[in-house]
Amino acid sequence: MPVVRPYRPADRSALVDICVRTGDAGEDARALYPDPELLANIFALPYVEYEPQLAFVVDDGGQAVGYVLGTSDTPAYVTWLRREWLPTLSRRYPPPTGRPATRAEGMIALLHQPERILVPEVAAYPAHLHIDLLPAYQGAGNGRALMTTFLAALARAGITAVHLGMASTNTRAGAFYGRMGFHEIPVPAQPDSTYFGRSTDPL
Repeated sequence: MPVVRPYRPADRSALVDICVRTGDAGEDARALYPDPELLANIFALPYVEYEPQLAFVVDDGGQAVGYVLGTSDTPAYVTWLRREWLPTLSRRYPPPTGRPATRAEGMIALLHQPERILVPEVAAYPAHLHIDLLPAYQGAGNGRALMTTFLAALARAGITAVHLGMASTNTRAGAFYGRMGFHEIPVPAQPDSTYFGRSTDPL
């Protein structure tokens, strides 16, 4: 049976794979991004570098098949991204000089805008998270197990509230977050994204 355990550095390649295979509003995005590490360099790998104690995976026989990760302090994380993470990637992903022409170029533009995740409407929810599971492991309680583990880790650290954002087209994920006790937080300036928040109280 799959089990939830803390992230280990040996899980890095699995995180990259999971991130891109769920990167198109929950669907496989490998055809959209020629560099398979691009999405992970935005949405997964910096978190395990910055706060590895808040990264957990679903392990099925020694292989990570899903993960939850995040940060306890979004503003501090953004400062770290700008100062520490981006300089390590600027040569591999130079900032776009014009309007992005592809999905990949659009993601590279996002990479160079870490302040985009400082959304005023969710400031009362200082932590944020990302959670992804390979399709074969969805709908079997693994997402709930990951979320329970992550919320407990935040609560132990004294963090009382957490938020997340998703593409508004990802209706399956939205339904899952509702079942996990999240409520929607309106962010009028971002009509293509949906934000949710909740306390770190147990599920």
